[in-house]
Amino acid sequence: MPEGGASISKSTHNGTAGAGAGAVAPPGAAAAPPGRRTGGGASRAGLLVTFILGGLTAVTPLAMDMYLPALPEVTRSLSAPAATVQLTLTGCLAGMALGQLVVGPMSDRYGRRRPLLVGLVIYVVATALCAFAPTVELLVACRLAQGLAGAAGIVIARAVARDLYDGVALARFFSTLMLISGMAPILAPLIGGQVLRFTDWRGVFVVLTILGVLLTALVWTKLPETLDPADRHGGNVREALAPMRRLLADRVFTGYMLAGGFAFASLFSYVAASPFVMQEIYGASPQTFSLLFGLNSIGLMIMGQVNGKILVGRVRLDKALGAGLAVVVAAATALLLMSLGVFGETGLVPVAVALFVLMSSMGVVMPNTQTLPLMRARHAAGSASALLGTTSFLIGAIASPLVGIAGEGTAVPMAVVQLASALVATACFLGMCRPWKTGTSTKGGGV
Repeated sequence: MPEGGASISKSTHNGTAGAGAGAVAPPGAAAAPPGRRTGGGASRAGLLVTFILGGLTAVTPLAMDMYLPALPEVTRSLSAPAATVQLTLTGCLAGMALGQLVVGPMSDRYGRRRPLLVGLVIYVVATALCAFAPTVELLVACRLAQGLAGAAGIVIARAVARDLYDGVALARFFSTLMLISGMAPILAPLIGGQVLRFTDWRGVFVVLTILGVLLTALVWTKLPETLDPADRHGGNVREALAPMRRLLADRVFTGYMLAGGFAFASLFSYVAASPFVMQEIYGASPQTFSLLFGLNSIGLMIMGQVNGKILVGRVRLDKALGAGLAVVVAAATALLLMSLGVFGETGLVPVAVALFVLMSSMGVVMPNTQTLPLMRARHAAGSASALLGTTSFLIGAIASPLVGIAGEGTAVPMAVVQLASALVATACFLGMCRPWKTGTSTKGGGV
């Protein structure tokens, strides 16, 4: 679709008073009337657009999860220790974190389509180069470039959602995106495991390259611009970064952002360590690991739909988020006790059950740690989305090498990182957001 094509008009399916009194707006900007986004219009995102946005949010799990069953093979193929190979995950995450800081403000200034298309093209090239990396150092560098470019899909998908929806509709739309993108972590390790039956780990990146080309073609032909020219920010770099400074000065926004970031670290410590824990410690085959990983993703996806279809509109988002964090802490505690041998020698099944509970509860935690802060950023969705994504991926990138610090023979580091991250997330939520004071609800006022 040409750059000058028609924009999708913005949704009025709010259910709340928009972003509320706490929303961060640029100086002099007029507040949108309650129940209506600035720019007018009243159409929902079409099914194809929703599918494309789900595909963009699936860039991360596709780049990560198809590669997971091959991690032990990469250590042998490139003669590198597990902790070094896990840096290929860290590099990708760090790239995604830093890339969002650039792409988010760019999308607020130039619109959503152009930065997205440029990022996707670079992502495809970087992914293809990963397939030919001769050393682990070059693989880490290529994964860093892959992450930097892949950030465009992640941050702009959230910004487009904020362009179109608000309040209850935004929370439900994020849950719908989780249903679509949740298929990626289910299918990705299964596809990766099957690819490894016919080729080596390099073939996984070839498949990822093909998928990237297809997604780029869909975006080019089917995704319209969603940010009206009148709503775009002009000015220099300093003025472009001003919304980020205002957002970070908002204690409640920052609290939700940190809670989501540390919750993501708990999730990603599982992503980084589970291939070694399941296969090297508990003897699961790549195919068995892929099946267990897929089951965990199904649990996450189901709970995401419970959040969007049942909880949203009936239960305060803060209450749902608090309950989800409590379950994460409980599951991580159980994993640590099992890893330390408190319950004696445990097999694969108890550990898999605890991981299933932890991952499923993320279906409640993750959508709400995105919805609640974005409701406070009506006029800077791209910048807010960049801050949320950057925080999550940076914290996740730090957590990734920590889970392998004691080698491949113990699950204790994974459990420690998971529990510590969940506890910090809960502390940020309670200490900074103070949900008993903000009263965030999807049935009344906004944040």
